[in-house]
Amino acid sequence: MAWTMRLWRPRSLGVALGVFLTIGFGLQLLGGPFQRRFPGLQLRQSWTPSLGPSVKSCLPRQRLVFLKTHKSGSSSVLSVLHRYGDKQGLRFALPAHYQFGYPKLFQASKVKGYHPQSSDAKKPFHILCHHMRFNLKEVLRVMPPDSFFFSIVRDPAALARSAFSYYKSTSLAFRKAPSLAAFLSNPRAFYRPGGRGNHYARNLLWFDFGLPFPPETRVSSHLPRDPNPLQLHAVPSGAGLGPLFQPTATVANSHQQPASSAPSDSGPSSFIQWGLAWLDSVFDLVMVAEYFDESLVLLADALCWGLDDVVGFMHNAQASGSEQRLSAANKSVVSEEQQLTARARAWNNLDWALYTHFNRSLWARIRQYGQSRLQRAVAELRARREALAKRCLMGGEALDPKYITDVRLRPLQFGSAKVLGYVLQSGLSQKDREECERLATPELQYKDKLDAKQFPPTVSLPLKTPRTLPP
Repeated sequence: MAWTMRLWRPRSLGVALGVFLTIGFGLQLLGGPFQRRFPGLQLRQSWTPSLGPSVKSCLPRQRLVFLKTHKSGSSSVLSVLHRYGDKQGLRFALPAHYQFGYPKLFQASKVKGYHPQSSDAKKPFHILCHHMRFNLKEVLRVMPPDSFFFSIVRDPAALARSAFSYYKSTSLAFRKAPSLAAFLSNPRAFYRPGGRGNHYARNLLWFDFGLPFPPETRVSSHLPRDPNPLQLHAVPSGAGLGPLFQPTATVANSHQQPASSAPSDSGPSSFIQWGLAWLDSVFDLVMVAEYFDESLVLLADALCWGLDDVVGFMHNAQASGSEQRLSAANKSVVSEEQQLTARARAWNNLDWALYTHFNRSLWARIRQYGQSRLQRAVAELRARREALAKRCLMGGEALDPKYITDVRLRPLQFGSAKVLGYVLQSGLSQKDREECERLATPELQYKDKLDAKQFPPTVSLPLKTPRTLPP
């Protein structure tokens, strides 16, 4: 049975209270609870690629909502937004500390300096981009509905490796497991839903996007059904984030048009499709970490920015372990890694469905942009990044934190893996040093810088000693 879905992003909070969904199957499964969970949405105009840097028919977008997902290269995107907003004098919707009450759903009251407004036009913020669990209704209290909504996803197998290392002391499930392989071989021995920090241990992307979870069922040993599976290609990654996936032409075509028949699976499959369709209607672009540079080019084009606005350095990257370097020469290790990858994707089944969906949509967008045109833009972006690294950085690359003595440039060290950072070249001119420092500043320090700029501390003048009046 054919089906269609229409979703709206609201132009006012009043409209946000309603939702119009037309669907030819499964309405009785999820309609009531799902509609109550999500506010109404305004149908977006379809994106069309720009004519190129020499022909600008658009104005730069400066009302932005970036959902910063965990362990997905999002800190590098945040660096781009920090620098652009800082340079343009834009106002950020900032948390009081460094996150908006995460892992609780985002609340507008957590935004520093937020005051309820009676009109969208009076909303004072341009960019909302720090860690939160997405909550559209509350986001729209802070940001206008015509903001550009975007995020980033990563292969859940690579994400699981990074999350296990980074959040081992935070997640009870990870803390109990001696290794990621041991955890994935029998997750139920370690994982309990609702345990402290256990949202890091399963379907972290789905959680960050604020989607509800389907009723708990038995753990499947197979990946979610995908009628057009992605093909694995061992090609180099511009972001250095692991193996990449490139879909075939049929995959892209299947994204353009919904499936002609309802899935044979009951409940959970329909639930996932509802969630993905809703995200499609909210987010203007979802980047893919494994194609980070390609995603940046598409982002610059969608925002009508130049490549210089999105060029930057990778942030919050973890140092690679020796076992990863040896894997290519050891067939048994390769086999174990492949098994771990399959188990990670099966355990994080919602994230895998989400990842394959947005990987597919990214490649559909790449074809619309033009692959040869994209390759030229990516080459130019990387050349500019390399030139900046040579000019700005000691050694021209990220370094072990033991070499970073400037506290303004030293990234937070959290988890078992070292988080790399940058040391600036000596002898830079004042202008170059300021630019290079912005490129190298980690997210926490840059957030503090923006906070001080938007909310300068008030200086209290000393009280004058009053004169003694004569009797």
